Amino acid sequence: MTQKIFVVDGRQFRTESDYACARRDKEIIDKLRAETDFGDREALGKLTEDLRAGRYKFLTLLGQDFRDEVEELLKKTPAQGTSQKTAQRKRGLRTSGQGKAGAGRAGKDAGESGAGRVQEDSAALEGIVAQELRKRERRRKLILLACSAVAVCCLGYFAVYSYYDYRTRSTYDALSELKEKPAIAPAVTPAPGLLYTLDGEAEPREVLEEYQNLLLKNRKLIGWVKIDDTYIDYPVMQTTDNEYYLDHNMNQEYDKNGTIFMDKDCNVLEPSTNYILYGHHMRNGRMFGQLDQYKDKSFYEKHPIIEFDTIYEKGTYEIMYVFRSKVYKETEIVFKYYQFIDANGEQEFDSAMEEMAALSLYDTGVTAQYGDQLLTLSTCDYQETDGRFVVVARKIADGEQ
Repeated sequence: MTQKIFVVDGRQFRTESDYACARRDKEIIDKLRAETDFGDREALGKLTEDLRAGRYKFLTLLGQDFRDEVEELLKKTPAQGTSQKTAQRKRGLRTSGQGKAGAGRAGKDAGESGAGRVQEDSAALEGIVAQELRKRERRRKLILLACSAVAVCCLGYFAVYSYYDYRTRSTYDALSELKEKPAIAPAVTPAPGLLYTLDGEAEPREVLEEYQNLLLKNRKLIGWVKIDDTYIDYPVMQTTDNEYYLDHNMNQEYDKNGTIFMDKDCNVLEPSTNYILYGHHMRNGRMFGQLDQYKDKSFYEKHPIIEFDTIYEKGTYEIMYVFRSKVYKETEIVFKYYQFIDANGEQEFDSAMEEMAALSLYDTGVTAQYGDQLLTLSTCDYQETDGRFVVVARKIADGEQ
């Protein structure tokens, strides 16, 4: 929409308030023009002094324009003699007292008329100023209201966040205690949804005693992962859906912290070449929030071991590779660590090791051979879209411990 422009004596004004001020200044200037003989140097000098002294209060640049005009005329007007107009006015005053009185009355009327117009413009200006002040007050109240609403939302979010964080910590503390209690379940139970097959016969596997109580709480339990001196000390779940435990805890409750879970395609009974565990990168360090500290080799040197038990057997793993990756499109031909679960042969295994070694942020000196059991921990990495931070370890055989 085109903005309205106001013009007074060649000057442009964009707002009604500025326009009102300009009209007031013009009224004063017109009055001074009527009362002053611009051909008389003495009259110009007095007017110049009055303008410089600030006797007339101008609100716009029209006042400065008028002052510059008067000073310029003063420079050009001769000092000697009086103008013909002044002489004629003096003669007229001497010969006609009545004319003088009439002229006085006319000047007075003109002055009163000009003063009236100035008062009207001043009143209009005050109205505009008052309206603008009311608008500003309304804006201030709206801003205050909006800030209050944002503050309430932030406090609400913080309260909910604190509640979930407290509930998560309490839940896993209780699970850790339950893990240490004597088993109240039978020592032998089928795996949740999985059976170990030997020579064509289905045979149940013995569940470790420390996980029997937990398995009674949730049949989706598949193991426990722990890294000393970190928050990582959690049960690991597994279902046929890799999405469910992104926002549910072990008690099947909604929880934005989610739960550490194993990829649905991994099999702890056969077992798979590589167990892949996923967990959220929580900003408070919970779940796999501390995993990216492995970007510093000094952290790795203090925490080179990951403990991961399945519900059937214990395991100690030494870290081999630490790298950043991402979730790629299906059409992209690139190494996708999250698809490396079962190696079809030694060549495929060695190729995957080479790919991960090339990606690794530093050399740990640890390597793996075909037949070794691997463990991969994966979490989000916010340095790029769909980024992932990955730690890969190999299981230490009984003879190596």
